[in-house]
Amino acid sequence: MSSGDQTSAASATGLGELAADIAREAGDLARRRRGEGVSLAATKSTLADIVTEADREVEQLIRDRLHDERPDDGFFGEESGASRGSSGLTWVVDPIDGTVNYAYGIAAYSVSIAVVEGEPDPRSWNGVAAAVCAPGLGELFTGVRGEGAWLDGIRLSVSAGSPAGALLGTGFGYDPATHDGDLALVRRVMSMARDLRRMGSAAIDLSYVAAGRLDGFFERGLNPWDFAAGALLVEEAGGVVSRLDVDAPRPLLIAGGPVVHERLRAIVEGEESL
Repeated sequence: MSSGDQTSAASATGLGELAADIAREAGDLARRRRGEGVSLAATKSTLADIVTEADREVEQLIRDRLHDERPDDGFFGEESGASRGSSGLTWVVDPIDGTVNYAYGIAAYSVSIAVVEGEPDPRSWNGVAAAVCAPGLGELFTGVRGEGAWLDGIRLSVSAGSPAGALLGTGFGYDPATHDGDLALVRRVMSMARDLRRMGSAAIDLSYVAAGRLDGFFERGLNPWDFAAGALLVEEAGGVVSRLDVDAPRPLLIAGGPVVHERLRAIVEGEESL
């Protein structure tokens, strides 16, 4: 991940405030729709349909707010794909990250919003501001390039790791054909791990790395909207984020404090003996 300097500090701060405001509103809508969906599912539709409707409704809310506030910006959303704007900025949005958790009533789901500068491609864009709202957990993580990452007025900092081993987060793809490869990667990484957490929301996992709640994170096959906001949070908290095998069908993203990231990268690239 790289960072540029075309957007002024004042402008970036304003974009961060907007991202946080919209993420909070969208999170409230997602939480309300989850409660309504559970009560309606038995009589109106399946819970899966309710979740799909909520995903689309939350993304539409975000699109509408951004259209009103930033009509010249581009938009890159899970449900609607990428559209370019004329400002050089693009909003990268996952309306509900962790939809399986959301469907099952597990609180670890989030709204992830980032604004990036440059082409709407993670190989070249520069993160400007980000917000990850976890309404079920009552937390809103925010970050602005050059201004740090924050939670409830407290500046975040990645952990330095522990002699007991790193507490790592990960996730698996939905396709059963990929599970053997994911589990093989876990076996390699466990050589440096104290333990492993599998939350079900990459945006929350990355927010937790930024907050020092996880020492590191790795996952294959993430989409740009899964990590755009969380990656900026990690970097603004003093961490490092890398994407490996970017031309492969399932690129690998790793994140952590500098020491944990370096060792994690060495292991996944096969440079460290096991």
